Amino acid sequence: MKIVALFFPKASIGTYLVAMAVAIALPIFAFVTLLLLQLEDNQRSTLRRETAQDALALSRIIDRQLQDMATTLRLLSSSPELENGNLAAFHERTETALRDNTLFVIAVDGAGQQLLNTRRAFGTPLGEIANIPALQEVMASGRIEASDVFRGRTSGDWVYNVTLPRKNDPVAALIITQDAKDLGKLVTTEGLAPGWSAAVIDQSGHVIASTGPTNLEPGTPFDPRILPAFTASRGVFQDEKILPHMLLGYARIPGWSWKTVIWGPIAQASILSTWRFLIIGGVALVLVAVLGAYAVARQVRTTIRDIAEMANRMGEGHIVSPVETSVIEANQVAIALSNASFDRSQTEDRLRFVMHELVHRTKNLLTLAQAMMRQLAKQTDSVETFQAAVADRLEGLGRSIELLTSEQWGGVSLRRVVDIHLQAFPQSREQIEITGEDFVLKPDAVQNLGLALHELATNSVKYGALSVPQGRVRFEWRDVREEDKPDALLRFTWEERGGPPVAEPTRSGFGTTVIKAHAASAFRGTVQVDFRPEGLLWVLTAQRATLERD
Repeated sequence: MKIVALFFPKASIGTYLVAMAVAIALPIFAFVTLLLLQLEDNQRSTLRRETAQDALALSRIIDRQLQDMATTLRLLSSSPELENGNLAAFHERTETALRDNTLFVIAVDGAGQQLLNTRRAFGTPLGEIANIPALQEVMASGRIEASDVFRGRTSGDWVYNVTLPRKNDPVAALIITQDAKDLGKLVTTEGLAPGWSAAVIDQSGHVIASTGPTNLEPGTPFDPRILPAFTASRGVFQDEKILPHMLLGYARIPGWSWKTVIWGPIAQASILSTWRFLIIGGVALVLVAVLGAYAVARQVRTTIRDIAEMANRMGEGHIVSPVETSVIEANQVAIALSNASFDRSQTEDRLRFVMHELVHRTKNLLTLAQAMMRQLAKQTDSVETFQAAVADRLEGLGRSIELLTSEQWGGVSLRRVVDIHLQAFPQSREQIEITGEDFVLKPDAVQNLGLALHELATNSVKYGALSVPQGRVRFEWRDVREEDKPDALLRFTWEERGGPPVAEPTRSGFGTTVIKAHAASAFRGTVQVDFRPEGLLWVLTAQRATLERD
């Protein structure tokens, strides 16, 4: 109880309803917050995945460009003009083929000296290429490679090369070169969120081409704090110190030493807006719930007070009329209280009547008990015998009174009266045969017939058929008609057989008085007692009206 009182102290119904509203609203608010956190986490996971996919998509575009350049170099390397050493014809053919393109072809010898350059007319004096280390690396590896971005000597702009090594002389390598700004046309932010940028980075970490709000110039070193994180083939990078509120995705270009990166701000606006809506909505929900609970509590409090007033008036003994409220259940309680006040008034009237009847019946019982004790006192020769006889008769009388009390002195069925008195002799119950149509006895008949049955059974157990195992008793009642008596009559028969030989007693005791004189007087009938040698026969004939309850 102390624990219950701790969690549920005494308080008004309004306080409990408001607490219930808050207790309901807060878990909902917490659950929505949890869902929002989960949604935010899912959004971030989706954004990271999409960022890595966008970087991979850009890497495929650049890979396609580099593969096209490599294919062009392979085709040019096998041209007849180059195989025959006719560089002028090779220059003319290549320049014509690439005229509508932004690509240029350079042929160099093993030392890096330019033999031709389609940026210039054939025969124009040319020097060494600007990126000798890249050429040496390609010659050493023997495969096609893309160079880092560098400033070209012929063009004067930032360019990059794709180089094909050859073992033939004098042309040791073919190079396709392109301005970095022309490659930048392939680097697009289309499909990305506003504020996002994209770039292509070479092996040394310099920007080859870039687009977007950041728009890094070619040759610009990319943030060296980020480059070491590019360890996987693709992924994302997020660091609030380096890129506050931003996300970066990267992807390696398969088969090449370049990488593509995209980066931009995380969409915080929608998340903050959702959080703001959640907080405002949650506070509003709690306020509405509290106000609603207060309004309901006020209505319920008024209803309870009206019902309490009815109960107070009912306690004072008044018959109250039901009050009309807005709560259906309260109306039902009001009607029940009104009915209860009316029933209580009737019960009090009935109780006064019962008390009057009880006084009357108590006097009758006392009179009967006094007569019984006077009779027993005349016929017993010791106090012990007197006490036993009185106790036995009072016990039988008590059974009848107990039956009547259980039925509020309204009468008891004849079959039940017989059963309750014969229960005192359980060892002989199977020796008794009972037949007759059941009906309800009057209260007086319950007592008087019960006394007679108790005496008959007691006498049989002591001296008659029930004193031996083979003895049998038949107790029956039935309607009879007599020509000189138009009223309905009942005949009760107690017949014993199979017991010890019976002889008529020399003197009449209290038991004989009860089954003969008292029974005949109580039921205004006749009693026949026959002490037959084969067993006692007791027959009571009385008017049915003296026994049956109306």
